[in-house]
Amino acid sequence: MSNIQTPWSSTEFRARLYSLENSYWDDHPFHRRLHEGLLDKESLRLWAANRWYYQRCLPQKDAAIIANCPLPEVRRHWLSRIVYHDGDGAGSGGIEKWLRLAEAVGLDRDEVLSERFVLPGVRFAVDAYLDFARRRPWLEAVASGLTELFSPDLLAYRLGRMREHYPWITEDGFAYFTARIDVVAAEGRSLLELVVQHAETRTQQDACVAALAFKCAVLQGILDSLDYHTGGSA
Repeated sequence: MSNIQTPWSSTEFRARLYSLENSYWDDHPFHRRLHEGLLDKESLRLWAANRWYYQRCLPQKDAAIIANCPLPEVRRHWLSRIVYHDGDGAGSGGIEKWLRLAEAVGLDRDEVLSERFVLPGVRFAVDAYLDFARRRPWLEAVASGLTELFSPDLLAYRLGRMREHYPWITEDGFAYFTARIDVVAAEGRSLLELVVQHAETRTQQDACVAALAFKCAVLQGILDSLDYHTGGSA
């Protein structure tokens, strides 16, 4: 008797992926403190410096996907994600916008780039995510990014709360969020279609769900470390 399981239908597969939304980091205690205006300037700076380390890893993660993917049409599509983060020239891109936020909360750019403020727990979580993308099949690494499905509402909410509670942050510091809000919903939908199209077997589907769960755990781990070091409950 065969042990091969029948693949989920497209509807069921999508539902399994969306079921992980409750594991996303939107309701983490650290984010609640951030959104309620309870972080002091030192804590905001630590958050910005550590989140930069995560942002810095994203184009490397995307490059690993390209390196592992045998499909030219996917590789061509994925190049735009690297450009989004790294920019198409000096002084552009998502990473640059995050550095502007770091400066807006009072950090020196060179200090952020030196990684001196990166917490061990954050470094461990981010490095594990990058290692996952390098070692696992490209489809699993792509599926791990489906947290984009859960983030549009969070980004808009965060931007509003930060403008309200931290009015001393200059508007230029919010450029990352304003730019990301405009594209993340469409990117999430495109990503979902790509995963559903290429996850043809139940084994692949299971692996994609596990990859997304892993990414949610990475994000939770980042905030656990920040919460602990800023006097929170974690």
